[in-house]
Amino acid sequence: MSTTTTSAEFEKATDYQFKEDDIERAKALVGKWAPSGAHEHLTTATYDSMRNFARSYGDDNPLYCSEDYGATTRWGAQIAPPMIPIALNRPLYADPPAERIKRPSFRGIHVFVSGSRWNWHRPLVEGDRLYSFGGTESVVEKKSEFAERSLLVTYAKVMMNQRAEIVAISRTLAIHTERKTAREKGKYSAIEPATYTDEDIERLDAVYAAEEVRGAEPRWWEDVQIGDVVTPKAKGPLTTTDMIVFHSGGYGFIPYAPCANRIAYENRQRIAPFYVKNEYGIPDVAQRVHWDSAWAQAIGNPMAYDYGVMRDCHLSHFATDWMGDDAWLVSQSSEIRKFNYIGDSHIITGEVVDKRVEDGRCVVDIEMRGTNQRDVVTCPGHATVALPSREHGPIALPEPPADLQAQAITMMERHREIVAERKTT
Repeated sequence: MSTTTTSAEFEKATDYQFKEDDIERAKALVGKWAPSGAHEHLTTATYDSMRNFARSYGDDNPLYCSEDYGATTRWGAQIAPPMIPIALNRPLYADPPAERIKRPSFRGIHVFVSGSRWNWHRPLVEGDRLYSFGGTESVVEKKSEFAERSLLVTYAKVMMNQRAEIVAISRTLAIHTERKTAREKGKYSAIEPATYTDEDIERLDAVYAAEEVRGAEPRWWEDVQIGDVVTPKAKGPLTTTDMIVFHSGGYGFIPYAPCANRIAYENRQRIAPFYVKNEYGIPDVAQRVHWDSAWAQAIGNPMAYDYGVMRDCHLSHFATDWMGDDAWLVSQSSEIRKFNYIGDSHIITGEVVDKRVEDGRCVVDIEMRGTNQRDVVTCPGHATVALPSREHGPIALPEPPADLQAQAITMMERHREIVAERKTT
């Protein structure tokens, strides 16, 4: 397939603009929460899925990776890393809504994660299943430097286990942009691929070598002071291999379900616009912006780039390695301000900025940031960590909002009824 033909294919695949109907449908969904029917790549927390998800973003904490080690901790078992809900979900059944609103297709419109906030309430252990409900909290139109016209959509999600106990609550900001406009504006076209000397790699390796997992040694709240610096953590240089490994941990299969061979053929019949021919004339997933630089360039980026949630995983890794087994990551927020391109490396740094007793828990706040080799902060973040206290005792898990917990119980009860009804028919 010639370069001219490839360019024509890419031009065709990016020649879309927002449809006013899609924007109105998106706005109509605000406040209308519903159960999630998503069947993620993972549906059950197992020893293997917990370990493989953690390792997919470079986390070898034995609390998440070792069944035997987990049994020796205060949790009594291996537990899942905090961000695993991005890859773990099973369908939650419910009655059909009284009013159906057609979801916007946003055909040909690019979307990426711009930030998130997570609150965690209890761990997932072997055999736990995850269900969720939620919806759109807000839809805002604005001008964007990257693509001029953008749609900012905030999605909320409540995740619960099979006992209807809320595990986590997330809010994610997604930015929808026009691919053609982003390509024509070329905001990032001047960015050159990163290259490294042996000395550059040695400097990164020195950061990796100095990293440590706090593990079984408690980090007492009394011993932590405002201004304490958290040990830096390295991430990268980002490679296509990193993207493959991240997918192998379970992320990236919903909603477009990238797949292979006959199943890919069937998926292509289902969502044909999601498949764009590559330079060999082969229809391939538009999602390949994360590993195919030629396609990434067609939508206005100089190279392939990571998923925003990968850096959320990196930030949580930074916090959990520091806090130790007896602590709890209460919440984390992030802003994904810049792209993380293939070849980019990051050093994550942070420091304690506050400590207090809050709702009976001894907590500290950590300001975090990921800075790339261009000395640009691409992902600032904030974490609140509950630590054990010599005076106040072990940490207590934070209670979820009472109204959401009641809703979770009601929805799980109806789910079980529907499952039972289906078994008898």
